[in-house]
Amino acid sequence: MTPFGDIVAIAQRGLFLGNRGSIHRGDRAEIARAWQVRRWITCALEHKGWVAPRWQPGRWTALFFFDEAVALAAGHRPCALCRRPEFVLWMDGWEASTGARPGVDTVDRRLHAERIDGRQKRRHAMPWSGLPTGSFVAVGGAEELACLVLADRLLPWSATSDSYGAPTARPSSGPAVVLTPPSTVEVLRHGYVPELHPSAVSN
Repeated sequence: MTPFGDIVAIAQRGLFLGNRGSIHRGDRAEIARAWQVRRWITCALEHKGWVAPRWQPGRWTALFFFDEAVALAAGHRPCALCRRPEFVLWMDGWEASTGARPGVDTVDRRLHAERIDGRQKRRHAMPWSGLPTGSFVAVGGAEELACLVLADRLLPWSATSDSYGAPTARPSSGPAVVLTPPSTVEVLRHGYVPELHPSAVSN
């Protein structure tokens, strides 16, 4: 999965597994649709020795994310089963930002409305000031880049690299084109800390 929400076949290794239901066709490694269900989750690569299905007919399709910030930008949230502690922290952030702690169906309906416009990924205009670490933005013109937002810089993500690229300056004012859903941005702003690829720290 890319931060733009695209499903691509690349060699890049991911830190997390994901699930949107059964989105492949038959027993072939062919994506037939972008999602089946509204419950888009981010899972651990390993949990109790369970083995993810591999293109099995009717079973959920395994997706992979470079790190959790990419998963959040694509519209996913922590799994309440295999990542229970992170899910609780996520809901703590949701409650802090909204004043309510709804069930996951309510959360997933709101996220789905924020991440999809018809069949296209929504983008959101937000001010650079106050944009929290862990958000993703789109920058550039014809050759648009997805960049991870840190406190004082931006790190470009690439499908052809196993690390984030060289940092660039983070704008201090004006509007940003944000890929991460607004509710997720608020969860980040209210204390949720996503697990980032080690190259984000080294940069």
